[in-house]
Amino acid sequence: MKIALLISTYNWPEALELIFKSINEQTVLPDEVLIADDGSTEETKKLIDDFTQKSTFKVIHVWHEDQGFRKAIVLNKAVAQSSCEYIIQIDGDCIMHPDFIADHKKNAKKGLYLYGTRATITKNALPRIFNQKQTKFHFFSKDLKKRTRTIHSNLLSELYKPHQYFSDNFRGCNVSFWRSDFIKINGYNEVFEGWGREDSDLVIRMGNMGIWAKRLRYAGIVYHIYHKENPRDQLKENDLLQHKSIQEKIIRTEKGISQYL
Repeated sequence: MKIALLISTYNWPEALELIFKSINEQTVLPDEVLIADDGSTEETKKLIDDFTQKSTFKVIHVWHEDQGFRKAIVLNKAVAQSSCEYIIQIDGDCIMHPDFIADHKKNAKKGLYLYGTRATITKNALPRIFNQKQTKFHFFSKDLKKRTRTIHSNLLSELYKPHQYFSDNFRGCNVSFWRSDFIKINGYNEVFEGWGREDSDLVIRMGNMGIWAKRLRYAGIVYHIYHKENPRDQLKENDLLQHKSIQEKIIRTEKGISQYL
């Protein structure tokens, strides 16, 4: 099974640099790294070029012009370029635990998508983690919220079983799925623009197709770096789109990844 790590990013090279460091610290490396860049400037490109030159795995940087929050579009473009069977997706503000990829790989099964948890690095910690290039955290680390989510335990993780329906614990910053399932539902619905719901809509449509979910708790851990919230001016419209997917049991979106295959 070949694995692609999919990272969405936008103009935060300091955070992306820590993510790259956490990739190189993984106990299982990805076969590909897909960087879905929603219009970052030259500083981010230089960082990615340097990471690409130093990497032993394939790095694909997919960029499009900054025309506002168009994450769904650039994620589709990135997945379209992947040659891997399995996609693990994180946001560009999430540092990975060293066993993050190994945990997703271990739990990957046909007919499932996985969603993991995140501990939160607080605002007070930002100067320290960026100056020290800190990527390792644990239960007693300073300036963490939801610190029980830093606990890594294979035994406790096995208590969580697959389930049929969408969970309110789902977070799109930590999710994995089979590329073939993604293509069957035509990927992200590109009608979603502005922050919110494009990720939950994706797995809701997978669920409508019969794909079950499994929560990775005490495994598949990321550490979310504090930042100001994105503007939510499109959230009402995006909520309506997601509600339509639920009510009408939509599986395949019309405007999706098929445009790029």
